Amino acid sequence: MVFFIILLAVLSMLLMVVWLKWRAAARADYIRSYMFPAGLLERMAKLRPELSLKDRQLVARALRQYFLVYLKSGYKHVSMPSQVVDDLWHEFILYTKNYQQFCHKAFGRYMHHTPAAVLGVSQRNNDGLRRTWWFACLEENINPRRATRLPLLFALDAKWDIADGFRYEPDCSALRKNGNGTVYCGGDFSDLGSGGSPDNSDSVYSFSDSSDFGGSADSGGDSASSGCSGGCSGGCGGD
Repeated sequence: MVFFIILLAVLSMLLMVVWLKWRAAARADYIRSYMFPAGLLERMAKLRPELSLKDRQLVARALRQYFLVYLKSGYKHVSMPSQVVDDLWHEFILYTKNYQQFCHKAFGRYMHHTPAAVLGVSQRNNDGLRRTWWFACLEENINPRRATRLPLLFALDAKWDIADGFRYEPDCSALRKNGNGTVYCGGDFSDLGSGGSPDNSDSVYSFSDSSDFGGSADSGGDSASSGCSGGCSGGCGGD
């Protein structure tokens, strides 16, 4: 009798694992194939008139990548690394009903939009951006530790020279060798975490030394309290 109880418990656990994996895969497929509300890209055109329709469609693809990052992180804190993608996220949220339905189907919960630092001394804030880097790289089959190119989400601001955007480098070693003192490279997060501080006027970041992000969830930082410039982060909460 005990044997059958144990067997039933094991089978139940296996079925739960299979179901959870199936659900995660189904949600990822939903995000990848999601059609944004009619008129959203037109609203984006008014905000960023310099972007063509093809450009705006690429921004939409990058926003899907960010949503996939949030899903694959297990709903942990993830930071938004792109100003132009963040613009589209803001516009999407204004479609209140559509956004709520999307979050319910994609995550089973509402994905909040909260301000956070893009890169700062605080380890908590850095983890949000590192986590985004890690899963965005994996989504494009890029080695997060040995990246030779940027994932889409990190590349768009520089691609179009967005005036208020953020610029990243996968590896800043060449800049350092050339003695380029006009930019700041944040490739070593441990240096930042041990007390280093980027010049707020610089906007070039590197993530070649990113570490593992399987730790516990952390909350979004407050840009006002951190003293750092920049974007937004995704947080989770119940409906």
